[in-house]
Amino acid sequence: MAERLSPRAILDKLVSFPTVSSDTNLPLIEWVQDYLTSHGIESHQHPHETDPAKAGLVAHVGPDIEGAIVLSGHTDVVPVEGQPWSTDPFEVVEKDGKLFGRGTCDMKGFDALAVWAIVEGHYSDLKRPLQLALSYDEEIGCTGAAPLIETMNKHFPRGSSTIVGEPSMMGAVTGHKGGQGFNVHVRGFEVHSSLMHTGVNAIMYGAKLIEWANEMNAENRAKEAGPVAATFEPSWTTVHVGMIEGGTAHNITALDCHFGLDFRIVPDESRDDWIARFKAKVAEVEAEMQAVVPESHIALQEKFYVPGLMPEEAGEAEALVRQLTGDNASRVVSYGTEGGHFQDAGYSTVICGPGDIAQAHQPDEFLSVAQFEAGKGFMQKLIVACS
Repeated sequence: MAERLSPRAILDKLVSFPTVSSDTNLPLIEWVQDYLTSHGIESHQHPHETDPAKAGLVAHVGPDIEGAIVLSGHTDVVPVEGQPWSTDPFEVVEKDGKLFGRGTCDMKGFDALAVWAIVEGHYSDLKRPLQLALSYDEEIGCTGAAPLIETMNKHFPRGSSTIVGEPSMMGAVTGHKGGQGFNVHVRGFEVHSSLMHTGVNAIMYGAKLIEWANEMNAENRAKEAGPVAATFEPSWTTVHVGMIEGGTAHNITALDCHFGLDFRIVPDESRDDWIARFKAKVAEVEAEMQAVVPESHIALQEKFYVPGLMPEEAGEAEALVRQLTGDNASRVVSYGTEGGHFQDAGYSTVICGPGDIAQAHQPDEFLSVAQFEAGKGFMQKLIVACS
């Protein structure tokens, strides 16, 4: 019989793969698939549509029926360059009751527990199936989740509930904001700044879109928050510009201006409405530019979309997590996860995983041993609940 690894042994192996989003995750995916295969567990890879160095993985254990509980995690991690680590980020180091390493908290700790639970479930008399969904590129826009869900439903009976194991201190998180991001390129027309009225300064026209973002934030903040929005901090949709570049010299009207503009949308507001409002403002500014120089323009490129997660009325996934953890607190978060994709696909969805989100993306990232053990206890109870 193949060796049944402990959660810690699996975690050590997963962290050893440097699966930064810009690099390959295939060695990790292939290791997990080989490990599951050694136990007779069926799994399938979902290759990235354009990058052959990346793939997701789905697996199923238990009866070949619908209604599985999906354990969802991502395999990519954020970079470590420029961070002052005191240990090797791609080796789990245990010290002072903490497991240090890139991804221990976000979210290979949960991934290790999920892989362990799938194998343990395989050797249990499950009445309700468990499924594993390991994705790629979560950290750069949750782009791997939707195609992975399609692959899972192609190969296995459809599940009904999803537990997304982002760090939540093993508490139930039932909602989060959606995310929508654009790369904005304003193309102007260069002239000497003493004749600026004959040119189009891409930076100054781009600033009109940035000022629109400021106006939207002020308007949203001033509105009375509805019952869903009121549960978030902040309790409104935010519009943010974090980076900008452009221009050639101080005395030349800028030919180009590039910046990113991102929305964090409360889940009961319409993404389509916000996109329409933004594009209307873009069209207005572009018309002003083209009245001076017709070939000037503004180009938008969608860089990511993360659906919001709406708190569910009598949600099955939430009820299950509360039953297993005894947690009755209400929580929502303003960051995004792959949970919105699962909910959009018809799954009852909740976020619950070990660790503190404050540790995510930090130098000397860690997951406490106590949280890791709590996660193992949760998985043990989950297997019993499915048996």
